[in-house]
Amino acid sequence: MPKSYRVAILGATGAVGTELIELLEHRNFPLSQLKLLASPRSAGQTIPFRGESLTVEAVADGCFKDVDLVLASAGGSTSKQWLPQAVEAGAVAIDNSSAYRMDPQVPLVVPEVNPEAAFDHQGIIANPNCTTILMAVAIYPLHQVQRIRRIVVSTYQSASGAGARAMEELKTQAQAILNGEDATPSVLPYPLAFNLFPHNSPISEGGYCQEEMKMVNETRKIFNEPELAITATCVRVPVLRAHSEAINLEFEQPFSRARACEILSTAPGVVLQENWQSNYFPMPMDADGRDEVLVGRIRQDISHPCGLELWLSGDQIRKGAALNAVQIAELLSRESGDASSPSLSSSSVQR
Repeated sequence: MPKSYRVAILGATGAVGTELIELLEHRNFPLSQLKLLASPRSAGQTIPFRGESLTVEAVADGCFKDVDLVLASAGGSTSKQWLPQAVEAGAVAIDNSSAYRMDPQVPLVVPEVNPEAAFDHQGIIANPNCTTILMAVAIYPLHQVQRIRRIVVSTYQSASGAGARAMEELKTQAQAILNGEDATPSVLPYPLAFNLFPHNSPISEGGYCQEEMKMVNETRKIFNEPELAITATCVRVPVLRAHSEAINLEFEQPFSRARACEILSTAPGVVLQENWQSNYFPMPMDADGRDEVLVGRIRQDISHPCGLELWLSGDQIRKGAALNAVQIAELLSRESGDASSPSLSSSSVQR
């Protein structure tokens, strides 16, 4: 029988935290205790889990005592403040923020790509950015067969990437515009309803925004390809949930569309969705709530003999965040079922 773990969710009332709770129940993760942690303003809320009603607690000193695993989804500053305390208390933390992703001492893991990296941790394991995860799941099976030399990606990112409040703002703005009223933004910097704009994360001197550089740097780390040529353009679009990406790949050698379809049709975490007769390919409305990344419209790049084009849609709250974190936890729990491999216990933390 598998061991049962004492789990804490940091940021339990947010969009990703809510999804984490649902996934732990749906996937029957082996836990004996679930502690829900959030900011003081959310403390006291109750959330159902496995037939019980759990009360959200305010994160505070000492709250990680007797916790084996922390799933964190409360933002970078919160992770920086609290996860060292969790590790010191003996827990392993899987962090969904950007706080530790590029730390050379912290593994950055997509289970379909580099599962072995999850076991080389010092107490914290980082979950990549949502757009990075979706792209990695879709293109790594091709990279394994024929090395990718260059990636050009454009993302079409939904409101849910900015959280539950941004989703509600999009709904409110759409209704306001339909009523002939002004759409006033408060969560996002500009109106998103019936509009789109380049991702609003901070822009560097080179002209790339933070979101774009996450895709560049994180993909290189996950693939263990520090010189891989990548360029990204990230755009926020008026979609409630699920991101889409247009990806151009340049390989070292020609790569046929037929071979790519064959590989992706059996790739883990991928569903090949193509209906050329109906011009029907992956869409956010199909990806919403799905665990898999939907990939389609695979075609030869007519501008380059070694190029392929593909299109994907994926639920960035699910596979792009919560599901990826739970899959990492499942990796650790399966390995630690072997008494000789205590990957999910304080004894595995190297201090």
